[in-house]
Amino acid sequence: MPRKMLVTSALPYANGPIHIGHLVEYLQTDIWVRFQKAMGNDCRYFCADDTHGTPIMIRAKSEGITPEELIGRMQEEHTRDFAGFGIEFDNFYTTHSDENRQFSEMIYSRAKEKGSIVKKQIQQSYDEQEKMWLPDRYIKGTCPRCKSPDQYGDSCDSCGAHYQTTELIDPVSTVSGNPPVLRESTHHFFRLSDYEDALKELFSQGYVQDSVQNKLDEWFDAGLKDWDISRDGPYFGFKIPGEEDKYFYVWVDAPIGYMASIKNYCDKHGLDFDQVWNGGEYEIYHFIGKDIMYFHALFWPALLFSANLRTPDKLFVHGFLTVNGQKMSKTKGTFIMASTYLKHLDPQCLRYYYASKLNADVGDIDLSFEDFVNRVNSDLVGKLANLASRSGPMLTKKLDGMLGTLDAEGKALLDELTGAKQEIIEGYESLNYAAAIRRIAALADVCNKYVENHQPWTTIKTDAEGTRTTLTAILNAVKVLTIYLKPVLPEFAAKIEQFLSINPLTFADVQSTLENHKINDFVRLIERIEKEKVEAMVEESKEQTLSQQTEEAEMQPKLAEPLEPECTFEDFMKADLRIARVAAASAVEGADKLLQLELDLGGITKNVFAGIAKAYKPEDLVGRLVMCVANLKPRKMRFGISEGMVCAAGPGGEEIFLLSPDSGAQPGQRVH
Repeated sequence: MPRKMLVTSALPYANGPIHIGHLVEYLQTDIWVRFQKAMGNDCRYFCADDTHGTPIMIRAKSEGITPEELIGRMQEEHTRDFAGFGIEFDNFYTTHSDENRQFSEMIYSRAKEKGSIVKKQIQQSYDEQEKMWLPDRYIKGTCPRCKSPDQYGDSCDSCGAHYQTTELIDPVSTVSGNPPVLRESTHHFFRLSDYEDALKELFSQGYVQDSVQNKLDEWFDAGLKDWDISRDGPYFGFKIPGEEDKYFYVWVDAPIGYMASIKNYCDKHGLDFDQVWNGGEYEIYHFIGKDIMYFHALFWPALLFSANLRTPDKLFVHGFLTVNGQKMSKTKGTFIMASTYLKHLDPQCLRYYYASKLNADVGDIDLSFEDFVNRVNSDLVGKLANLASRSGPMLTKKLDGMLGTLDAEGKALLDELTGAKQEIIEGYESLNYAAAIRRIAALADVCNKYVENHQPWTTIKTDAEGTRTTLTAILNAVKVLTIYLKPVLPEFAAKIEQFLSINPLTFADVQSTLENHKINDFVRLIERIEKEKVEAMVEESKEQTLSQQTEEAEMQPKLAEPLEPECTFEDFMKADLRIARVAAASAVEGADKLLQLELDLGGITKNVFAGIAKAYKPEDLVGRLVMCVANLKPRKMRFGISEGMVCAAGPGGEEIFLLSPDSGAQPGQRVH
């Protein structure tokens, strides 16, 4: 009997775009859901944008729009990016909804009735100029431990220390630039310890992986603390019932957003939400990252206990993404937006690569660009796609596109492939995608060896029907491998289904064979990855970082910038500063902040890309004398090679001022 399942991923925050680190979770979940559907199970995938909190409110204010306008725009962007990677939700909703408000108020009221909500007086940082309470991440100062400047109010990036905001040395609000003051306020707390026994019972039933359970044991040993679930206004979120200026903390209504998305879906499809969530007919699974484990493993089920609501069956926790063995870096161009990736590379390649690395562990996975290119080109293109591309066109061009029947050797080949079905099913079911992909790649090797042994490109010249028998075995093998890969590569599978002229494949079709069957013309399945495309993607990510930093600097209060580390006189003398005349200037297509300049240094011409497009029009620069760094090492950018740098000053954006000589200077003269 088919299983029924409700599956969720953590809600992406509506304050920014989707990046390749986020995609680890959404692709992991999408693959599992597609696998369950291919098994014939009723599996439905739900998510929503996480839309509340101070960061949303502040960003909307800085852009001169309402929070509702901001979250509406971000939902469109998120929906577009997810669709670009083939991530298929049954419902993608928003936490800023009537359903979420109603569930939040209901759960709060039930917890309050049980005595699990208490009030406490606390001290908080307050920005008097902006008239707002400040979360820890909106306060910066000097670390009280290592004395590093410009650290956040809760932890230090330099030494890793955690501390109270009140311990910061010389704290300032990142909103106004003024020192915050401490004020008292009454907050609502959820008594997590009321549900310690119920939580332990839940974990004893296998709610989390063993490695996660070990971490939970540490939290239990340290004692479960009351959870501050309220925030003072102004705050973008839901008001707490019966309060004037108190709002639910975003982490209260964010997980409730799972229920709201499912309720919205049920209402649209004539289903009873209470029966779907609480009836026991559906299994419920959450996929999350290890950074939000505390909320999902402790607070979320405790809230559900307090409201007499069903808790999920399992919490699947995954690790982070590193790139080339290191944390994603904006300056190195490895902090890559989903939309940037889609401009340069096929999303199927990332789906395949992530699947080849993912298992049920909570350890991080690494995206090595070199390994990414090699593995996709070798396995996905060279073994799997090539198997179909070597066989299909030959059958359609030489043998009227008609499959024959299988001989004993062909049946033996298929028996080996179909014999791996249960092993591959277990790999997907247990989230050990890496094991499933390894097995599929090994089976592709077996099939390619069969092709080499039979050499249909040779036998077609002398034995047409024998070749038809060989190609029938190969294309039936392609069908089986496609079924195994379909959860990972839905677009790849759809092309195979069209080319083989068959209905959408499921795991029930593994044992069936195609004989005396007409196929369609072959279509290209996937292209090799060129290293140059990866490099172009990285370069564009670097440019986006520069643009983002400029925009953020323009929105931040004008504080005095710290001086850079000292350099020696000898270091400075290495820079060859010269006068240049702008011989030509033009806008750069695809880069709204760059201009391309042709600089004349007295007979020597250099091509330079400069981030001054918001301050200068190209036609106003031609003929102008500027100062440039003439001996800067050329840098390959997405738009070409930049061979130098013009010198300018200013905070950025429209406030950039090129350095020019007063009079009498000539192109090529050195600046002393």
